[in-house]
Amino acid sequence: MREITPPELDAWRKDASRAAPYVLDVREPWEHDRARIDGATLIPMREIPSRAAELPEDREIVVMCHHGARSAQVAQWLLGNGRDRVHNLAGGIDAWSRLVDPAIPRY
Repeated sequence: MREITPPELDAWRKDASRAAPYVLDVREPWEHDRARIDGATLIPMREIPSRAAELPEDREIVVMCHHGARSAQVAQWLLGNGRDRVHNLAGGIDAWSRLVDPAIPRY
């Protein structure tokens, strides 16, 4: 599985010469309500198997959670189910808040 750091993801999203990644947030709705990356799509981890068909096949997917553990599990599951353009956001929304956007609350 490929890991991507928050600063790398931030640079990628700002780079107009590259197709933007699909950011998949696998946290619970209450977590997403508390802190989120703009443009990320919320599909809680437990719903991934039944909703995997909703994920784009023509874009890179960056999976994120609170600290990176749940998203790593989902990324591995996606890789094991035929997806090969998958990255895990190292450190999750917590690292994003610390390294990219301190206005996002930490919890």
